[in-house]
Amino acid sequence: MSRTAEQDEIAAAFTRANERLLARGPGRMVPDLDRITALSRLLGDPQRAYPSIHVTGTNGKGSTTRMLGSLCAAAGITAGTYTSPHLQTVRERLSIAGQPISARRFAEVHDEVAVLAQLLDAEARERDGAAADHLTYFELLTAMAGWWFADAPVDVGIFEVGMGGRWDATNLVRGEVAVLTPVDVDHHRELGTTPEQIAREKVGIIKRGAHVVSAHQHLEVADVIAAAVREQEALHWVAGVDFAVEGRAVAVGGQSLTLRVGDRELGDVLLPLFGAHQADNAAVALAAFAAFTGEAFERMDDDVLRHGLEAVTVPGRLEIVQRQPTVLLDGAHNPHGAVATARAIAEAFAFGELVLVAGCMADKDIEAILAAFRDAASHVVVTRAPSPRAASLERMRAAALEVWGNTGGVVEEAADLATALALATAVAGPGDGVLVAGSLYTVGAARQRYLPVLDHLEDEVVMPPKDVTEDLDDGADEDDGGGSPPWPE
Repeated sequence: MSRTAEQDEIAAAFTRANERLLARGPGRMVPDLDRITALSRLLGDPQRAYPSIHVTGTNGKGSTTRMLGSLCAAAGITAGTYTSPHLQTVRERLSIAGQPISARRFAEVHDEVAVLAQLLDAEARERDGAAADHLTYFELLTAMAGWWFADAPVDVGIFEVGMGGRWDATNLVRGEVAVLTPVDVDHHRELGTTPEQIAREKVGIIKRGAHVVSAHQHLEVADVIAAAVREQEALHWVAGVDFAVEGRAVAVGGQSLTLRVGDRELGDVLLPLFGAHQADNAAVALAAFAAFTGEAFERMDDDVLRHGLEAVTVPGRLEIVQRQPTVLLDGAHNPHGAVATARAIAEAFAFGELVLVAGCMADKDIEAILAAFRDAASHVVVTRAPSPRAASLERMRAAALEVWGNTGGVVEEAADLATALALATAVAGPGDGVLVAGSLYTVGAARQRYLPVLDHLEDEVVMPPKDVTEDLDDGADEDDGGGSPPWPE
């Protein structure tokens, strides 16, 4: 078979599997574990064949999951990582040792698992009629991850929660380590309208006797987590007490960190990510890695741990994808994340002017997301995110005018992202920057324009050029003080 014919066959198989997966309803959610439990049992509960680290939170869980995977790789531990949502290809969500699942294997794993899913769907229709619930997109994809990891096999599975925790399809994993990144308000329709209510859903991942690693939290959230830890007789490590960022300074390409876990201090860590929030994520990841590896962590060489954090890549999180002008992509899609992004830009970049390209989902607090960038951006181009759930162009424009109307900032609108990017890059002059944010749909589509991925040809997520760091402010002051996805953001 010629190479072209083989590629065509792989492409067709992948496309067929992805279309069948999407037909299950990418945004459809049902808050119970009945279907995923039944499917996992038919598969032999593969997700329990290996220990696991389970990561939940409102912001930072994707970055923390990737950091954990990178630490495992540096230590010679084969880790399977399951993340959501994806930016360009669904294959990003499933990876082993940092490599996304190939298009060929994705199609094979889908077909192996979907046979049993179709059996369960048929039984549900026979039992409940036309109104029967079938397995969702996320449930089937989660089962695929568990199955692929067990088949590999992996030494550990690192699972990022899709939404919440208690009723998330990932909550069938063993969860020897439970990680809670900062909890704030998001998905208020599904999870609650206060951090405390949302925390009650997220602590549902804590298993009896687990090791719980918690980031800095609102006081009411910390109380919810502490109560769940006591109920499950778990071990609790808290940011600022059991682990911490002891030092942080802006550096070319990211930041230099000193991290502490227990009595052990790890200095001179060059994290290739921007912002205090990513330093906090690194401390959480290192603590979770220490919790998982136990006594082995104490014997691990510092350089192994440094390498793990220095090798991490997180596409779409203040990622530079073009120079002249500098174009940054950031998946900030809620107010908490947007504030962290704005602070990181102010700290790490020395732009003359910043042009913001924004497209948000209709169910988000759009005004609050945009308000986070009011002081950072002098020119705004709003557009409609490439999603059926996107906020209308009219609503985006009204929100932007409310935020920048009395500041002298310029507000423009573009019917689509391509036009918005063209407008923004034309406006940006030498030394200026362009930030694309507001939704992971928007960021994913922008990334595909700058760093395209061909699903059947590329086995790796494309990373940006290595020479982009010259756009950073090398003279920034040191700080000694202590992210088109079919899953909802």
